[in-house]
Amino acid sequence: MLVLLPPSEGKAASGRGAPLKPESLSLQGLAPARAAVLDELVELCSADEEKARHVLGLSEGLRGEVAKNAGLRTAGARPAGEIYTGVLYDALGLASLDAAAKKRAARSLLVFSGLWGAVRVTDRIPSYRCSMGVKLPGLGALGAYWRAPMAEVLPEAAGDGLVLDLRSAAYAAAWKPKGEVAERTATVRVLHAPTRKVVSHFNKATKGRIVRSLLTSGVAPASPAELVEALRELSYEVEVEAPAKGGRAWSLDVLVDEVH
Repeated sequence: MLVLLPPSEGKAASGRGAPLKPESLSLQGLAPARAAVLDELVELCSADEEKARHVLGLSEGLRGEVAKNAGLRTAGARPAGEIYTGVLYDALGLASLDAAAKKRAARSLLVFSGLWGAVRVTDRIPSYRCSMGVKLPGLGALGAYWRAPMAEVLPEAAGDGLVLDLRSAAYAAAWKPKGEVAERTATVRVLHAPTRKVVSHFNKATKGRIVRSLLTSGVAPASPAELVEALRELSYEVEVEAPAKGGRAWSLDVLVDEVH
């Protein structure tokens, strides 16, 4: 099973660990594209703070993020699972998983990123600010920029098992599973049961809880149909729409009344 996650806008501090080693990151087929984004981002943020703030869409209160990006090459690096924070990652609670669940997380979780393309939660990265919606002057819109490298690398990473796609729309733009990979892909939407509407907090927290439930239970669904069965056994209320034709992903709705 491969689980595709969005990153968080807010991130933990880099700390004082050893700096980034690009060659140590997973999915080395993305290395040339990562190097190009990193080079431009560091140059942009080192040269003109105001321009960088505008390009990155940062408020005045987030001006310090520009200096953070300028120092990415020498900043301390930590596992991506410690860098990403926020509602989804709080609910997922990687640090509190037992040893077996942490091993499953290391194998199955893939976090998409405007800067790195995609990383495993065990990959050591510095804290940064660069969303997939950013349009860098030299490389253009990052969602479009990443499509070609991702199309080369991600099908192999997906292997022959289930792909559980929990990404937000901006990050989903960087790679859309196609063909037989799409047929074993399930996207998830979380709906507030009484209103049948998507509510951001319910959406993020429930997706984090779903991933945690799968990791801690040890279940390993191999297809979207098996995922639906597994989630129902884990007490989630799931409605499913199987694709009408081949080459399409399954769509799952998880209904929740409240999130604790």
